[in-house]
Amino acid sequence: MEHNSTFPIKKSELDVLRDEASSYLKSISWEQGARAKNKDKDAKDESILLYLSKANNGSSASITSVSKTILALKKRLLPDSVAIPIMLNQTLYAVQEGLTLGIWIKDSYYDASGLSSLNERKSALDNDGRREYESKMQTASAFMLFASGYKILHLLKPHASDDLSVMKQKFAGIPEVSLLSPLKSVSCALFYYDKYLAHPDIVKSDKDVADFTVVYFEALLAEISLRRSSLEYTETIVDRTYKLENSDFAISGWENTFQGTAKSVEFNKIQFEQIVGNRDAKHFARRLTERMLSYDFEAKKNPFQELGGFMPVFMGYGIPGTGKSMLIAAIATRLKEHCDHLDIPFLFHPMPDTLISTFQGGSAEKMVDWMKPMQDPSKLIFAPIDDAENNLQERTAQGVSAGVKEVIGVFLRYTEGAYAVNYGNSSIGLFTNLPEMLDKAVISRVQGRFKIDGARSEHDFLDQDHLWWSKLDKTMPEFVNMQGPADYKYLQDQGLATNMGEILNVSDKPTELRVFEAYDKAESQHKTNSHQFYATLYKEIQKIFPFFSSRDVRNIQSAVSLRLTDFDLEQSWFENPETYFKKDYTTKFNMLQELMKSNMKGLNFSEIRRQEVVRYLDNVATIADTDFKRKVDARINQLNIETKARDLFSNGQ
Repeated sequence: MEHNSTFPIKKSELDVLRDEASSYLKSISWEQGARAKNKDKDAKDESILLYLSKANNGSSASITSVSKTILALKKRLLPDSVAIPIMLNQTLYAVQEGLTLGIWIKDSYYDASGLSSLNERKSALDNDGRREYESKMQTASAFMLFASGYKILHLLKPHASDDLSVMKQKFAGIPEVSLLSPLKSVSCALFYYDKYLAHPDIVKSDKDVADFTVVYFEALLAEISLRRSSLEYTETIVDRTYKLENSDFAISGWENTFQGTAKSVEFNKIQFEQIVGNRDAKHFARRLTERMLSYDFEAKKNPFQELGGFMPVFMGYGIPGTGKSMLIAAIATRLKEHCDHLDIPFLFHPMPDTLISTFQGGSAEKMVDWMKPMQDPSKLIFAPIDDAENNLQERTAQGVSAGVKEVIGVFLRYTEGAYAVNYGNSSIGLFTNLPEMLDKAVISRVQGRFKIDGARSEHDFLDQDHLWWSKLDKTMPEFVNMQGPADYKYLQDQGLATNMGEILNVSDKPTELRVFEAYDKAESQHKTNSHQFYATLYKEIQKIFPFFSSRDVRNIQSAVSLRLTDFDLEQSWFENPETYFKKDYTTKFNMLQELMKSNMKGLNFSEIRRQEVVRYLDNVATIADTDFKRKVDARINQLNIETKARDLFSNGQ
């Protein structure tokens, strides 16, 4: 679904509708359905549901007033005060604004969908016309409730508690949701909202009013979400965005950015020095954090995007047990510390484990909910996908679930294409032990890649042990009575590298055999510092790996750009943010350009290009070969076991 047009919601138009909204708050009438009345018979939470079902005291329709209930709450919470408590006030205001917006959205749907003209000819409609009329009424009602609830959450979420679990436990659900007509749907929703507010167990403090309202309208949105598939005539909802003038509030179809996320997830704090080995990964992670922090909130763009050094999608891969999860925590820790220091909002937004749904379309919906917050330009966002091979597995492999295919479809759409908005404030990191199992199209979206290979040298192993026994040493100083190394100071190798050149043991030739042969062939025809050499090499590689495409060439180009921007930001900029971070976009861009120029003086373009091409092609070959190698190894292992078993058997053991 493409959002191809944006419509303004004018404040002057909302002003006209506000009276209608406040009249709903003053009084609505609702007759409970039989099912809602009988809810208490099988209810777990007797008290609240029983109370809700008896809300009409036996009469058929009942008249409720939310504003009266709020006044009564004010008397109960603050008997002596003249002023309405601030949260009560804010909640009442939010609900009124939400209803006002809902009415505007409903009117807009009436006109766009042709419901207005059906409504005028209502008495003369034939059977098909009646059906269409009723169907559009339902959709109008659902969209009105959705827009109202969405606006209420937008206004109240910032004031409500971060943790709503206690309130959610008190809440026993919404007994019924009516979509018969806009008036009935609002009456029904407000009726139960009001009943809950008046229940003595729900509101114990001023803050509870806002908390409960958030819980209630989140539940209402979830109910509407469940019914979306049965609604018809929704084209004029999903193909447009309504934006409130002079504000950041917009409604795009049924998209709900509040769902499930937008609160940072907790993580363990880890410093890079506590990670042994992984020089490549640590260097990459440090560059990533510096680049994200350069994002400009005013201009909504990142100077590193213009310089070619920003990676919206990257990948860290390596054998199990080499520190992937620690690395994710270390990147989050570093970003969080700098964001706190610079007073920047930060969102740590890992992909949830429960993404793949058994319902058709469910996984795609959850994936959209997860990807959506990454289009929020008002914070820095780090979104790791740990064990990425679980949710982004090669689609053509045998037995891959429909859910995985849905997730990949959404991932590809949001990382490149009409949906892909990248302001330079968010980065998705794929972390995997099995890169060869990732979908080819997903891998081709990856713009930066690094190995997570854990301890690699004697010093690394010394340090890994040192981190373990030094804890014992602190608690019992004499206990670890062992000799230390003569010529090495613990952890001295675990610091960060100055640049990539330091890390790449500049291998002159590819290490993967097939890439080596292609390289040799191209080199026999052209010098490696000529452009023709690369054209020949790529053509040769394509013969071996048919999936090698122009996108791979673009990825190599961005890897070279990363090397050109592979410089440290000045330490003083962090100590005194006014010197760089708080400057305007153009100044930041110019400062970085100066740094880049002075950094490039020591570099040789054709050498860097050669290194990055070798590195990338080796990587492509490793990933392609590993899958085959793993199958061969498993087969050999099986044969060895059988042979050994035969030997033992024939020797009569």
